[in-house]
Amino acid sequence: MKKIGLHVLALAVVFVVGFSSCQNKDAEKRIAELEERLKSLESPAATSTPGAIAQPQAPEEKPEGPLPSFEFEAMDHDFGTIKDGDIVTHVFKFKNTGQAPLIIQSARGSCGCTVPSWPKEPIPVGGTAEISAEFNSKGKLGMQNKVVTITANTWPKNTTLRIKAQVDPVQ
Repeated sequence: MKKIGLHVLALAVVFVVGFSSCQNKDAEKRIAELEERLKSLESPAATSTPGAIAQPQAPEEKPEGPLPSFEFEAMDHDFGTIKDGDIVTHVFKFKNTGQAPLIIQSARGSCGCTVPSWPKEPIPVGGTAEISAEFNSKGKLGMQNKVVTITANTWPKNTTLRIKAQVDPVQ
């Protein structure tokens, strides 16, 4: 439906510009440009972003050689019922059970209310460490499910930790 609207709009512009200035070379050039753009929008290879070229994305391959591996005591935590405005933190403990030092490149919360912190130094084989997730419940009433995505030199590259809480209003 949106595509039809674009076509109608483009044709209307071509019609108005074309008939209001038949002798104008600039207008003729603009009409030709609009017609070319309309053709590109109609082609099956057209993407949803104007001017974007679709690039096939190759799936990531597992790296060769020994790799580190996470082994968490638990990958999710339920804070239970908390009050609006409470700031709660959970520490996820893990061990590198792989065959190479573990390096965490980043940890991201699913929203600004969830802030992770992680070790910046490599964790040796057999070593242990912690990732903490702080959740600020201000303005987040009801059941909350948040995710912390860890990117590391493991396979797969991303590991997901989950926290949840029932946030009740302050009475």
